[in-house]
Amino acid sequence: MVVSANRLELLQIADAVAREKSIDKQIVIAAMADAIQKAARSRYGQETNIRADINPNTGEMKLQRLMEVVEKVEDYATQIALSTARERNPDAQLGDFIAEQLPPMDFGRIAAQSAKQVIVQKVREAERDRQYDEYKDRIGEIVNGTVKRVEYGNVIVDLGRGEAIIRRDELIPRENYKYGDRVRAYVYDVRREQRGPQIFLSRTHPQFMAKLFTMEVPEIYDGIIEIKSVARDPGSRAKIAVISRDSSIDPVGACVGMRGSRVQAVVGELQGEKIDIIPWSPSAASFIVNALQPAEVAKVVLDEDAERIEVVVPDDQLSLAIGRRGQNVRLASQLTGWDIDILTEQEESERRQKEFVERSALFMEALDVDEMVGQVLASEGFTSVEEVAYVDSGEISSIDGFDEDTASEIQTRAREYLEKIEAEHDEKRKALGVEDELREIPGITTAMMVTLGEDGVKTIEDFAGYAADDLTGWKERKDGETKVYPGVLADHGVSRADAEEMVLAARKKAGWISEEEPATEEATAGETVGA
Repeated sequence: MVVSANRLELLQIADAVAREKSIDKQIVIAAMADAIQKAARSRYGQETNIRADINPNTGEMKLQRLMEVVEKVEDYATQIALSTARERNPDAQLGDFIAEQLPPMDFGRIAAQSAKQVIVQKVREAERDRQYDEYKDRIGEIVNGTVKRVEYGNVIVDLGRGEAIIRRDELIPRENYKYGDRVRAYVYDVRREQRGPQIFLSRTHPQFMAKLFTMEVPEIYDGIIEIKSVARDPGSRAKIAVISRDSSIDPVGACVGMRGSRVQAVVGELQGEKIDIIPWSPSAASFIVNALQPAEVAKVVLDEDAERIEVVVPDDQLSLAIGRRGQNVRLASQLTGWDIDILTEQEESERRQKEFVERSALFMEALDVDEMVGQVLASEGFTSVEEVAYVDSGEISSIDGFDEDTASEIQTRAREYLEKIEAEHDEKRKALGVEDELREIPGITTAMMVTLGEDGVKTIEDFAGYAADDLTGWKERKDGETKVYPGVLADHGVSRADAEEMVLAARKKAGWISEEEPATEEATAGETVGA
């Protein structure tokens, strides 16, 4: 009866632990068997190969010593001779294991404590694995939990089947939690660490707001309305861009809801964060104008290569467009992915006048013409001496007051000026020690060679060490701010595609890669994607 009770008790303990920790009962029984094996080795010798088996149905435990069948016994604790083994099992072969039944053993205090530690460790590992497997697939979801404790501003949340953390910087400003509070947050990362899986939650993540809208707006959940992008200044203001796949449904109205019920539900969860719902547009200009609401925009000028846009607003709209501490334009930049420069109509007029004066002065000096001719060329849209020199002469002669002879003379002077500048650059290039061989790279000009020489580049091998970003520059976006790092040839108007071709050509000439070898990622190494 005592044995039966012990067996029954063993299974009851395993069942209770499995239910409490939400793990498989077999894992608990296997942990118990490992613990018994460890305790048995402490009695029979650590070198002894012992196997413990527990029947999951009856709780019966078997303790066996495994002996390897060998030709010549060297270790009597773990090996058995073939002849002896065949006395027990006629089919025994070399390399087999013979199981020898061991009598039941009484656990001493030390052995029992050691066995307990093994069981606790195995169960804890199983619990961690279960928790990691459960939550690693839930990244990007919203979870609900109860505040378990607050440590140095970090909130530890009990999720029921796991424990998560909301770090202080992932909480909405001025948000305070205490023990027992209910909290809703976004799972943005799950990591397997030494101390167990770490589940990281956030209430400031842009996707937290997107998921809240998905829960509140059935059209988003059904896929009729799509959230294209989100930008947040947690606890203060946010912008969300939406588009409808059904022309009969207004995406902004659907997100606002009847009398604002849907958006107010989200605002309430985000501690009163003001939300601007923006209609998304495939046209970058239209989208950016919408994103700058409530400010009115007079004009926009796009630079698609640099992903920068210049927005001109009426003088009385400047402060509204920029927002308090630059909040409105910063959120609009995050939402659209474009760098936004805001000018008033007066500032734009002054800048254009300044550019007109500078171009006029350039033409007067380079072409040796009077002020009137310089201003006429500038007003006709010519921006550089190169453009004047190599444009079709008919475009110049068609200007009022100009004839073919005048156009020919102007172009001759422009070319002579460019030849003079080219000669000066070549002298400077030679003084810097830049080799002629660099000219063989398609797209490289003498002016570029001077700039490269000033950067310490003198040979093909030197130039081949560049990455495309080193030539054109790159941008890094962090915390809504974009930092621009200028490239060596940024002032020469070199595009990224041109830079990649130049680097590739240099590496081929330097023998770093063969002519047949396709372009590798090395040419663009160092490029940084905007976060």
